[in-house]
Amino acid sequence: MVRFVDRRILDASNIEELGDELFALVETDKIKKLLLNFTGVEFLSSAALNKLIILDKKVKSSGGKLVLCELRQEIKEVFAITRLDQLFNLTNSEQDGLEAF
Repeated sequence: MVRFVDRRILDASNIEELGDELFALVETDKIKKLLLNFTGVEFLSSAALNKLIILDKKVKSSGGKLVLCELRQEIKEVFAITRLDQLFNLTNSEQDGLEAF
């Protein structure tokens, strides 16, 4: 399980570092089940969304599953508008996210 501490995931260098850390969980640590908890995250940049798409591909290609939980309504709306809600498994609570595996 990964919990984000930044309220706004915007800065390019932070997003790059975040992507590297998440990718390493899948590629190096061979994690198959990954739950990302977005409690407290108020904003995701398009670059952050791109990293999530890449992460999803990496997880699926390794035979794993990625679940996102606790997204604010504003962020859920962005996922719906961009149809990313059809790509990602989104749950309302951390417990629902854990049960999705």
